[in-house]
Amino acid sequence: MARRPTTNSRTRRKKKTSGRSWWWLVKALTPIVIGGGILLFFYVGYLDFTVREQFEGKRWSIPARVYASPVELYAGANIGSKDFEDLLIQLHYRQDPQLEGEGAYFHKGNQIQVRTRSFNFGDTSQESHSITVNFAGNSIVSIKDNADASEQAIVRMDPIQIGSFYPTRKEDRILLKLDETPQALLQGLFSTEDRDFYTHFGLSPKGILRAMWANVKAGGLVQGGSTITQQLVKNFFLSSERSLIRKVNEALMALILEYRYSKDEILEAYLNEIFLGQDGASAVHGFGLASEFYFGQSLKNLNLAQTATLVALVRGPSYYDPRRNPERSLDRRNLVLDSMLEEGYISAEQNAEAKQEPLNVAAVTHRSANRYPDFIDLVRRQLKQEYKEEDLTSEGLRIVTTLDTRIQDTLEASITNKLKQLEKSPKSHDLESAAIVTRRDTGEIVALAGGREASATGFNRALDAVRPIGSLIKPLVYLTALEFPDRYTFTTPVSDTELEIEAEKGKMWSPKNYDNQQHGIVPLHTALANSYNMATVRIGMDVGLARIANTLKEMGVSRPVDLFPSFLLGASPLTPLEVTQMYQTLAGDGFATPLRSIRAVNDAEGKALQSYPFTVRQAVDPAATYITNSILQEVMRAGTGKSAYNYMPAEMGLAGKTGTTNGLRDSWFAGFSGDYLSVVWIGRDDNNPTGLTGATGALQIWNDLMRQISHQPVRLIAPDNIEMKWIDSNSGLLSSETCFGARLIPFIEGSGPTEFTDCTADTDIHP
Repeated sequence: MARRPTTNSRTRRKKKTSGRSWWWLVKALTPIVIGGGILLFFYVGYLDFTVREQFEGKRWSIPARVYASPVELYAGANIGSKDFEDLLIQLHYRQDPQLEGEGAYFHKGNQIQVRTRSFNFGDTSQESHSITVNFAGNSIVSIKDNADASEQAIVRMDPIQIGSFYPTRKEDRILLKLDETPQALLQGLFSTEDRDFYTHFGLSPKGILRAMWANVKAGGLVQGGSTITQQLVKNFFLSSERSLIRKVNEALMALILEYRYSKDEILEAYLNEIFLGQDGASAVHGFGLASEFYFGQSLKNLNLAQTATLVALVRGPSYYDPRRNPERSLDRRNLVLDSMLEEGYISAEQNAEAKQEPLNVAAVTHRSANRYPDFIDLVRRQLKQEYKEEDLTSEGLRIVTTLDTRIQDTLEASITNKLKQLEKSPKSHDLESAAIVTRRDTGEIVALAGGREASATGFNRALDAVRPIGSLIKPLVYLTALEFPDRYTFTTPVSDTELEIEAEKGKMWSPKNYDNQQHGIVPLHTALANSYNMATVRIGMDVGLARIANTLKEMGVSRPVDLFPSFLLGASPLTPLEVTQMYQTLAGDGFATPLRSIRAVNDAEGKALQSYPFTVRQAVDPAATYITNSILQEVMRAGTGKSAYNYMPAEMGLAGKTGTTNGLRDSWFAGFSGDYLSVVWIGRDDNNPTGLTGATGALQIWNDLMRQISHQPVRLIAPDNIEMKWIDSNSGLLSSETCFGARLIPFIEGSGPTEFTDCTADTDIHP
């Protein structure tokens, strides 16, 4: 009979079997644990590399900011109180009767009190001033300093931001340094976001428990458990997806950040990186930019209530947006203030006073959008001649341009309104336009339109539309001829009769006048004033095509032209920008001034990197230019541009020229007053006829624009070698001032007539 195993033996066998199981389990798991540890080691190493590469490298690409020309205020300036208030709103100024902080104003009657912002223009740094601007009608009467009631000769406003040059990620920020950050902001953040910031290691179990208890007591989400370090990781390194792996990455990277960098470095990065709102298509990052975006002033100038409002945005920029959700924002702001009181950062009195403050956010104006894309396009092209693309989109450059936003807005409105009117004609439809406005004395471009849709981007007709210019070339033909005073003067008789010229081998060209008429022998000034083609071709062929092409080049147009006879009637195409350069030289009395769209380029701190000073050179004979401009004034008084005086007073002394191309495909006008030069083109992108001449098309936009922006008449200054003589209009001979038909005419010394008409034959005249 077999003996049954005892209890002890069974226990020994079980222990032996159990030991073998544990041994096999350990043996099986060890490689997994080791492998997992190795993978974790390398993964943490990868995260460490990612953190260091981004954090120690170039942390942020700061877009370049593009500013309009700053508005200058002075007694007599043509700006009314309504226009000035519109400017202040565009500048993000806020209504505040107390004028607390920069960027505040108060409008009462014919008076606007303003606290201006400080601004570094590169060449000069302007401090904030509290002033009172007094108006009468549409002009400034006086400007007084509110501190001592002294009269101010001139005050320069901070310029309007008209656009930015962004990197691939469209976000913006104003960089802050920790030691320059207001203590109230840091205290608000510590109170509500991370009370243990300077003691935890990146994660705060204590903070998580505190937040859970606060949320339970409040019956809702009032505190979060994420540390400032975790929030920085989430904003700087990770996407917004909600997943377990992202939370693990957040925790690991927070630990790495705390290990690698100091608390102050982490806090400074957080202040500049945290997402605090959306400005159109551009993200608002950091408290520096958020302060300007919401309150229109720099962070250092905010009061306690405004600072708490910014802290409130951290929890949810959209949910607590003070513009769209003011009640939520106010409640959250007050919660921030209570937390600061609880932590002992502010007193009960400060808390109560701050809670009485309204939100006081600035008016909504999207500063980041490129409001004038065609002008911005020109600025970018000019900058690319000297700066790399990376510099324009990452270094935070500040570019002060020549744009006058009031003139730009007026130009856009004129184009829109006039094209609609012109398209009512059955012959005119699908019209496009381009226009450029410059300061006559400096060549600064104050307005530019590359098409009828001001906000559209794409083909910039002002810079890229190469079109025949028609009769706009004629003043150069006559100018070149007048440089030979022994052959051509103001009154030289020229033949406006049919002629044939060999244009190409075996091909003859016979130009015609627009009215299909011959006008016989006419004075030179009459031929230009009435834009006679046949007379112009005769003069041009006599002077020489090469000489006229050289005049065009000397006036600042480098584009090669074909030296065919049709060049004399504007068959060679130019862009509106090139036409503007040509007429800028005429308006500059024969001195060429390069067209400018940029005044200065400054770095992110406001230090001047480059200025674009006014330059000028003598391009063509000033005396011949003076006579040509005198004839262009006749164009406006009695020639093809005379409709301008239906809109402007005769004493403006306007000078200009119409241009029309074959088949009425292009309508041009170029002309200037005492203060501005404007060039306008109308045509169609498919090059079909517009049904418009220069006078019935482009001149209509020019008239509407110039009547609104121009205030100074043309006063031509005769060079020393110009002498004025009274001339009989019929005979072209010397006359007496009292004779019928006598006219005062300019001549280059020694080129005027020496014989007298019968009316003055026995009169002693000393011209």
